[in-house]
Amino acid sequence: MKNRIEMVAAALLIGAAVAGSGAMAQRDPAYQQARADGLIGEKTDGYLGFVTPPSPAVKALVDDLNIKRKAKYTEEALANGATVEEMAFRTGCRLIKERTAPGEMYQAPDKSWKTRDASAPLVDVRCP
Repeated sequence: MKNRIEMVAAALLIGAAVAGSGAMAQRDPAYQQARADGLIGEKTDGYLGFVTPPSPAVKALVDDLNIKRKAKYTEEALANGATVEEMAFRTGCRLIKERTAPGEMYQAPDKSWKTRDASAPLVDVRCP
């Protein structure tokens, strides 16, 4: 039980860190436009994905953000005795549920891309 609580707490901290790096990215007009245009979205695995083939600039931006996310997941996984994949998954669930806004894209459990509306997003049954 204690281990599960620690992992959830770590996932929340990662989510805050990822959101912080996301906040910096959101200042980039190319990132904002790609999200608004539905070109990129959040995936349950904790990384950003491409809904449609990206331009080189959008690909570079997303690749950079995903590298930063993986570094944070790795740091937290080591500190909490979890795997990088576990930390990324928990954060991905949280980002989809709490950080996607209506009109933004996210990846559903069946790997299809969905547009977020006012209702709760479809998430993996393993999401906390």
